[in-house]
Order: sequence, then structure tokens, then C-alpha cells
Amino acid sequence: MRLLTKIWLSTSLVITALAVVTGWTVSQHVVRQTERQLTAEVASGLHAYRSLWRERAQMLETVSAHIASAPQVRAAFGTGDAATIADTSGELLGGLERQLGERALVVVADPRGKVIARLAAGAAVPDQLAFADYARRKFPAPLSGFSLLGGRLYQLVVTPVYVQSGAGLALLNVLITGFEVTDAVAAQLRLATGSEFVFAAGGHVLASTLGPRAAPLLPLLGRRSSGQPETLSAPAFDYIALEEPLADVEGRSVGTLAVLRSLEAARAGYTALRRDIAALWAVSLAVSFLVTFVLARRITRPIVALDHAAAEVARENYDYRVEPITNDEVGRLARTFNHMCASIQQARQELIRNERLYTVGRLASSIVHDLRNPLAAIYGSSEMLLQADLPEHQQKRLSSNLYKASRKIQGMLDDLLKISRGKTSAEREETPLAEILEGAIEPLRAQAEAQRVGIDCQVPADVMVPADRGRLERAFSNLLANALDVMPAGGLIAIETRTDSGSLLVSVRDTGPGIHPDVRDRLFQPFASAGKKNGTGLGLALARQTVLDHDGDMWAESQPGQGATFYVRLPLVTSPVPVGQP
Repeated sequence: MRLLTKIWLSTSLVITALAVVTGWTVSQHVVRQTERQLTAEVASGLHAYRSLWRERAQMLETVSAHIASAPQVRAAFGTGDAATIADTSGELLGGLERQLGERALVVVADPRGKVIARLAAGAAVPDQLAFADYARRKFPAPLSGFSLLGGRLYQLVVTPVYVQSGAGLALLNVLITGFEVTDAVAAQLRLATGSEFVFAAGGHVLASTLGPRAAPLLPLLGRRSSGQPETLSAPAFDYIALEEPLADVEGRSVGTLAVLRSLEAARAGYTALRRDIAALWAVSLAVSFLVTFVLARRITRPIVALDHAAAEVARENYDYRVEPITNDEVGRLARTFNHMCASIQQARQELIRNERLYTVGRLASSIVHDLRNPLAAIYGSSEMLLQADLPEHQQKRLSSNLYKASRKIQGMLDDLLKISRGKTSAEREETPLAEILEGAIEPLRAQAEAQRVGIDCQVPADVMVPADRGRLERAFSNLLANALDVMPAGGLIAIETRTDSGSLLVSVRDTGPGIHPDVRDRLFQPFASAGKKNGTGLGLALARQTVLDHDGDMWAESQPGQGATFYVRLPLVTSPVPVGQP
């Protein structure tokens, strides 16, 4: 039942995650596509505004240039008489008003910007226009731009009226024509583009298609100069906006135009889409729960049987078998399980036989390794006694070596007998370390002399250690034998001691080639051997185990081509006389 619940819950979680990821991906894609579309529409609205404004400016320039070039206008303006100019301007302005419409602005000013005549429905035109004087400096080119007059926003064209004189062109007056930017103009733009338009200047909204809803937008306008569409958000509305400054005839900003597209419909579409995705997810989840539950029950029945069979095998009941119920993968698994149980039975029996053989082989290898050195000493000493007439003192030395080697073999056999009887520990006694080392060196001295290897043992005679003498002697003998094996052409073995944190540290340093890289990381593991023709890889492993059994430790340091140093830490019985550092 637990497996059924896990399959059910896991499938539900996967389906839920897939549905959430799919819904989120789809909704994000729709959001991005909608925002791209709205951004394109806003940019299109701004482009349409620019086109319309260019058309209006060109129309104003054309009308103004036509009027300014009329002979009666030039004649009237050329008199310099304000009354004559005013009378002529009155007729001119009346005709121009009919041509431009009710919201037209027509002003005549002298070259310094002083207003001579004006026609502006409801606009308070000041008596002095500074931009007219600026236009005079740009004479004879006409200028266009926006201007804020009497709280109203106008698009203006400033046209110079000039005559030909002996010195060239002479500026008579300045004709200023324009349109007021009103809600009707903004509505015309919205009708052409589908976007909302807001004209703001002087801290007020002067024309818009939003009516009173444009007021909250005012603090947000005029702050963006990136030229890229951005989102404007305020209470009760959300827009994508593209702003452009409204420049006067001198190129200075007098206000801001914002082209807007509402995100309200898009937000509603997002919400509806997410609601539909959630409903679809709920339905698919319910269906998947039902289907998963039915399939999981069919799958878990044979699996429960396999679980029970595995428990029987765990209790070492390898005779247990599963009855295959189906012919699908689970049925094949049951048959495979039965074959596995039979194979385990056979492999277990084979493993027991191999383990017994392996144990015998390991034990034989260890015995052969430990017997090799004393047997070599017996063989060498016996050969020398038989083949030469030696002085009496050498005969005694060789006889002593034979005796010690035979005692060592006897000790090994005693240890083996103790192990076979279940006695794994031996009694330790306080023994001079120098005697233990001398017992390890003496059987190898003849070999060392033959190889021209010196053995320098600097160990004080009063250094006592608690030791199983035979085992510890064999451990040092293994270290010395390994050092001799790597120095067939001569060298030096130096043995030194020093106290370290209440214990005795013995160093065995040789001048050989160092530890072989292949065995450096597993030096003290059984059967780790490299570079030795007859090596078994047990000497260092047995030696270190002996030291560990004596509550000590063994490690090695080596540099390629600079020899190797083996360190043996042993507990002290008494404090030794201080000796030199190794």
C-alpha cells in the first residue's frame, strides 16, 4: 500500500508540476506577445502623430508664405504705419481665420516681437513675443514649434515678411499662424491610430483623449527620456506609454506628448487565460489521479509479492520462489528473481569454498614470508661452515646465527600454534630496544656486507619498550630486508631514536631510490608490491600490524631518488637519555 501511495503521489506531483510549468509558459508567452503588440501600436501612434503634425506645419507654412508674399501685404507692411498695418491685418486675419478654422491663431508682430495685430479665439496673446525676435535672427527661414499662450497649447509657424531692397532682403514684419491643440485634435489622432493621446505642459493636461482620467498621469509624465515604451501605472489604470517632448521654435521643451495603450484588456485576457488553464489542470489532475490509482494497483500486487520474497532471501531463505502472475515486465522480473535465488545458492556455496582456500593461501603466504629471512640466514651460515675453514670466532658467530634463526622459526611456529588455538595475543615484557634491533640486524649482516651496505644503529642501551620480542624483531627485520632489496649496489641504512610526546620514535632511513610510485598510496596494504622480483607484498603490512598491536604506529616518507625513511612509534617504559635528532 505504501508503494501504491508513493506512485500515486509522485505521478500527481509530476502532473501538477507539468501543468504549472505549461500554464506559466503559455501565459508568459501570451503576455510577451501582447506587450509586443501594444508596444508596436504605441510606436505606430507616435509615428502617425508625427506625420499629422508635419502635414499641419507644412500647411501652415504654405498658407503663411502665400499670404506673406501677397503684394498688398508687403505694401501695407512696408509703410511702417501701425494703423495701416492694423487695418490691412484685420482683413488678412479675418480671411485667414476662415481658412484655418475657429481655433486658429494669427498674429502680426514687428521684427522685435511687438504685436501689431492679433486674432486668437479666447487666447491671451501678450504684447511682446520673444520667439519672434529669435525668428528674426534666423531670417529668412520660417520656424515651427509649440508655444504655451494664455494657458493654451498651440502649434505655430513663424513666417518672415520681407521685401527686396538695394542691400538685399529687408525684414518688414513677422507673421505667426497656428492651431490650438485641443481634445478634438487628440480625438482625431485616436481615431486614426487607436491609441490614447495626452498633451501636458506647464503642469497641466491641456488636451487628451482620456478626459478626467488623465489627471493621475500628470505626475508620471516628463520623467522618461529613453525613447522606449514603458509602463505607466496609477490607481485604476495601467498603460504602456511612449513619450516625446514638445519643442518650441527655439528647440526648448514646453511640454510632453504621451501616446498610450491601455493594458486593462490585456490584463483581463491574462486572467481569463490563467483561469482556463487552472480549470484544465484541475480536470486533468482528477483524471490522472483515477488512472494512476488503477494502474498502480495492478503494478503493485506482483511487486508486493517480490518484496515479501526479497525479505525471505534477506533471512537467508534461498529456497523461496515467486509465482509469476503475468507475462509482462513484472512477470519476467519474478522469473529473473527465481533464477537469481538459485544463482545465489550456488554462488554462496562456491564462495565458502573459495574463502576457505583464500584463507589457507593468505596464511601460507604469511608463513612463507616470515620464514624466508631466518631460512636464508640458516642457509648462508651453513654454506659458509661447510665450504671453508673458518677461524673459531667466525664459526662461533655463524653457529650463533644458526641458533638464533632456528629460535626465530620456532617462535613463528609457536605463534601459529597459538593462533590455531584461538590465542591471538602474547605476553609482553620490558626489553631493551637495542637488543631487538641487534636481533633483526645480525641475520642480515652477511647479506649487507656482500652488497656493501652499511648499517648504522644509534640506539642507547637503556631504552626499554614493552614488546613481544619475537614479533617486533621480525617487524624490524622486514624493514631492513626491504632496504637491502632496493640497494644491490651499496648504500647506508641509519637507525636512530628520539623521544616525542612521551613515546619513542624510531627512524629507519636508507639511501635507495625511494618508494615506488605505484605502491606509495597503498604501501601498508596486503599484497602491495612493486619492483621486487620475489616480493609477496606482505612484509610491510605484517610489520605495521605488529607495531599497531604494540599500541604504536608506523608510516613512511620518501622523495624520488633520495631514499625512504620509515618511522615506528612505540610506547616507552622509562625515559631514555636524550639523543641527537635524526
